[in-house]
Amino acid sequence: MRSGASVAGLLGLALALSGCGGNLLGSSTNIFGSSKASTGEAAAGVGGASAATDVECPGVEVRTGAATLMIGSKPGEVGEPSALDLRYQGSIIRTARECHVNAGIMTMKVGIEGRVITGPAGGPGNIDVPLRIAVVKEGPEPKTIVSKFARIPVTVASAIDRVTFTHVDSDIAFPVPTSIADIDAYVVYVGFDSAAAPAPKKPVAKPKRAARPKQS
Repeated sequence: MRSGASVAGLLGLALALSGCGGNLLGSSTNIFGSSKASTGEAAAGVGGASAATDVECPGVEVRTGAATLMIGSKPGEVGEPSALDLRYQGSIIRTARECHVNAGIMTMKVGIEGRVITGPAGGPGNIDVPLRIAVVKEGPEPKTIVSKFARIPVTVASAIDRVTFTHVDSDIAFPVPTSIADIDAYVVYVGFDSAAAPAPKKPVAKPKRAARPKQS
């Protein structure tokens, strides 16, 4: 019991530390954080808006249930690993976005900063962090406008490590709704998407050669 409590305490401390400090997306901080989209529309604009009208840049939220990535020590294990079988744990620390509207198309740059820490069963190794970015129009019947998946390579150098990773997608584009007010219903969801990551390929078994009949 003491050993389990110590492991839980260490994980809790590591997670607490993982949320402290650090610059948002490194040197990219200055290009993110605008809540309005710059626009190059003509006087007629999009949906009747003039060039002087700013279009709200959709906010970014971490999707419920997709904020944490749990990687166990047993390949192919279904569900979350137990505390002692936890090899790596990933978390999303910060997000940022920037928008630009041109010719009726909104182009978004979305940045995600996250962190991977080693668990009790962890150690040096290379992992691919599966991330999903989806623009959704919320409402009685939510509609996915854009969905993009990426795998971010992360190298863990030592048995006890905490590695920060960054992913920036600068080409998330979609038409601005006809009614500018409808953009308020647009939300950019980010999160880990283990289900979309392809399962590791199993080695193909070589066919066995048929035994040659013995000569009499």
